[in-house]
Amino acid sequence: MKLAILGYGLEGKSIEKYFKTHPYENVPPENIEIKVFDGFTDEEIDTLGLEEYDVIFRSPSVRPHYDFKKFDKDFDKENDTSGTEHYYVHEKPYWTSATKYFFQHCPCEIIAVTGTKGKGTTSSMIAAILESINKQAYKNAPKAEQPIVHLVGNIGKPVLDYLDEIRPIDEVVFEISSFQLWDLHTDSYVGVLLRIEPDHLNVHNGFDDYVYAKSSVARYKNPTDHLVYFSENPTTLSVAEKSAATKHPYPITAENSNLSKLGQERLNEVLDSLHIPGEHNRENCEAALLAVASRTNKGDLDGLLCSELYPAIKSAIDGFEGLPHRCQYLRELNNVKYYDDNYSSALPATDVALKAFEDSPTVLIAGGFSKGTDQQVKDRIFSAKNLEKAILIGSTAKFLAEGIDESKYELADNLNDAVKKARAAAEKVATKDKPAIVLMSPGFASFDMFKNFTERGELFTKAVKALK
Repeated sequence: MKLAILGYGLEGKSIEKYFKTHPYENVPPENIEIKVFDGFTDEEIDTLGLEEYDVIFRSPSVRPHYDFKKFDKDFDKENDTSGTEHYYVHEKPYWTSATKYFFQHCPCEIIAVTGTKGKGTTSSMIAAILESINKQAYKNAPKAEQPIVHLVGNIGKPVLDYLDEIRPIDEVVFEISSFQLWDLHTDSYVGVLLRIEPDHLNVHNGFDDYVYAKSSVARYKNPTDHLVYFSENPTTLSVAEKSAATKHPYPITAENSNLSKLGQERLNEVLDSLHIPGEHNRENCEAALLAVASRTNKGDLDGLLCSELYPAIKSAIDGFEGLPHRCQYLRELNNVKYYDDNYSSALPATDVALKAFEDSPTVLIAGGFSKGTDQQVKDRIFSAKNLEKAILIGSTAKFLAEGIDESKYELADNLNDAVKKARAAAEKVATKDKPAIVLMSPGFASFDMFKNFTERGELFTKAVKALK
């Protein structure tokens, strides 16, 4: 058997390692010939000789090339809820991915979380609540009978590295991107669909293609499955309406919930115990609670909040400190508070970050590598009522500055320069009674100046902590 791997990043290496010791379907590893392809463009895929292979694993960054070549024109894919793959003609070679393989072979239920931004925070909240609930519910059970919560996807190791560890009694929370969902036609028991806004348009064939990928988390469900969705986003709402799943909208209101007086009081207590700022994080918490209720209590959030498990839920959220580089508080100096939101690589993240501090004078560090939404990010930055000044960096800096009043921005040569300029601007307007905010929420990808958003965030944190 001949197996090809397209892309040799972390996931490509994980696929190679896995199938050197595991069979593919019924073919033992010693009979699998693996070939890795790397450093090619989409246009070069047809020149790689892939027709010689039986199965092709694509990495998330590689477009599912067959999608546009083997589509069955007679099948209505937009309204399909069957969960089958029959509208793709799977001639040799068969295209797949680590994500597809994981969904097909995971022995336990999966909670899949997607959206433009908030996936990591919401997924981590779900995992924290489930872990706390399990700790209370199974405290007297033998260790072998205690379920383990596995948080996978864009958090931690590649998914195939987890597969041998997962048991039928365990639970999986999968933070899943549009690139992983692109060709996924396998159902999850609980899907969480956060707000969907334009993103990755430099890779997807327009916004419709991006939305179609995201909607895979909802498209293949049946009425016994559950879908948690953000009802105030028109795109998310449109996708949810087409799903056959049992639906749970949020934000949670009196109109869309059946919470009792006690349930509402406890929901408010949980939300008020959040330590991470912003209305969007309260919404993420509501999504997490609905997902847990869907997994453990058939969607009955009131029953869960009013049960003996409530202290475990409250404890999980009270102890949740958020994720690195997501509106992460760093320090206060001279009446200026510094926040690291370097995970922000698109408009929605910068939008909610600015809203989180809308009552405080804010100096924003923004800019980076274009993802096709430059004008939208620019409009949002300079329309923010709390914006004192924008410190602009990266390859989009000059575009962001063009036509803007010079008093509203400064260009920075590098990150250290940006932090110094942000400090100076913030300290001019900060008072003891009303501290100013320095927020780095770039709104763009990091690849023009940094390896990734993690390096960008770590260097920003280092620069802020070095201030004296």
